[in-house]
Amino acid sequence: MSRRRSLQPLLLLLLLACLGCQQHLPPDPQRPWSPAERAILASLTPLPRLPPSPGNRVAEDPVAVNLGQVLFFDPGLSANGQVACATCHRPEKWFTDGLPLAHGVGQAGRNAPTLLGSQWLPYLFHDGRKDSLWAQALGPLEADVEHGYDRLALAHRIAKHYRQPYEQLFGPLPPLDDLTRFPPHARPVPFASTHPHHQAWQAMAEADRLAVNAIFANAGKALEAYERKLLPQEAPFDRFAQKLLAGDPTAATAIPLAAQRGLRDFIGRAQCVNCHNGPLFTDKGFHNLALPPLPGQTSLDVGRALGAQSVKADDFRCGSLYSDTQRCEELRFLNPKFEDFMGAFKTPSLRNVAQTAPYMHTGQFATLDDVLAFYRTLPGNARVGHRELVLTLLDPEVSQADLLAFLQTLTGPLPEAQWLHPPQPIPPPDDPRGP
Repeated sequence: MSRRRSLQPLLLLLLLACLGCQQHLPPDPQRPWSPAERAILASLTPLPRLPPSPGNRVAEDPVAVNLGQVLFFDPGLSANGQVACATCHRPEKWFTDGLPLAHGVGQAGRNAPTLLGSQWLPYLFHDGRKDSLWAQALGPLEADVEHGYDRLALAHRIAKHYRQPYEQLFGPLPPLDDLTRFPPHARPVPFASTHPHHQAWQAMAEADRLAVNAIFANAGKALEAYERKLLPQEAPFDRFAQKLLAGDPTAATAIPLAAQRGLRDFIGRAQCVNCHNGPLFTDKGFHNLALPPLPGQTSLDVGRALGAQSVKADDFRCGSLYSDTQRCEELRFLNPKFEDFMGAFKTPSLRNVAQTAPYMHTGQFATLDDVLAFYRTLPGNARVGHRELVLTLLDPEVSQADLLAFLQTLTGPLPEAQWLHPPQPIPPPDDPRGP
C-alpha cells in the first residue's frame, strides 16, 4: 500500500467522527446535510480520471484496443474452443457471469468479479495476486479450470490470425512455424514436472522461452487496452450528489427519498463508508469478514496472505522483464507477512452492485438482502486469521429497504455499445492438436 493512500482512511475517520453527534438522529432527507456529510459526499463523486496503465506502453493505442477486443471475445483461446474472456465477463451482466463460482472449461473456486472499475485498482483478483490489468489477463488463460490454454498455443494463434496488428504494435514474431523450437503446446506448470506442457517448455531454449513470454505479456497488454474502455458510467447517485453540492434545488428529486435516507445511513450510522469509500466505493484494501465456509468446503483459503506473496514473485509483475516501467510504488511497500492479510479478500466496488449478483468472493450470497442480513448477524469466527477489527454489527435501527434503495442508485448504464461485442468476425478454433 502506498503511503499517500494509507492516509485516506485516517481522513475519512476524522469526517466520520464529525458525524458522531448526529448518529442518534433519524436519516431524514429533509434535514439539511451537514458540512461533514457534504465532505463525504464530495469524496464519493465524480468518477476520477482514468490513471495511466502500470507497465503498458500500448494501453492507449487504438490498434491495441482493437486487438484486445477481438482477443477478449475469442473462444479459440481455450482448450476446448468454447471459453473466451467474455464467457465469465458477459457484457449484458455488467461484465460478470451471474454464477456463484466462475465456470470455464471446469469449475473455478471463486466468483468472477466485474471488470467495470478495475482500471483503478492497484491489485487484481479477489486475493490481489496480480498488480495490473495486463498481468491479470494472463492468469485465466493458463488456469486449468478457466481457459485451460497455454502460452505456446496462444503465440501460434496470434501468428495465424492476428499477425498484422500484433507486429504493428510489438514488432516481428519469432519463427513460430519451426515446431522443433516452438512446439504446439508448452507452458511452465509449477509443481508438475511430469506435465507434458511443462516438459515441452523446459526442452525449449531459454531465448525461445523468453520470446514466447513476451508474446504472452503483449497479448495481456492488448487485452488491457480494450478493458480500459470498460468504464463505470455516471449513476443517479452522482447526479444527486453533484446537484446537492452545487446547491441545485432539484437535487431532492434526483433519487427517491428512501435512497436519500439510505445514503445518510450508508455514510453515517451503518458505517458502510468505512470500507466502501471513494468514487469507486472501495478502499481498495483487503479485509477478513469471517465468511462461513461453503457447504462441503474443507480447505482453507488464506486470501491476501498468499496473493501478496504471489504478486511479488510474479514473472509479469510491475518492474519485471516484460513490464514497460520500473517504477512500482505499490510493490515497494507491500509486505506479504502483514498479519491482517490472513484470510482477507479485496473490498469490491459498489458501482453497479445491484447488477452483479451473487456476492462475496465465494458467490455465496444470492441477493443484496442476503449480504445485509450477514452484516446484521456476523455469524461465527474467522476460520483463518481474525475478523476485520473495524467490522461491527449493522445498527438494527438502520432500514434495510432504505439501504437497498440507495445501492440501486449506484447503477449506471453499460459502457458504449461498440465495446459490448467483438469488432470483427472471430476466427474458428484451431485444431487442439496444434498448428
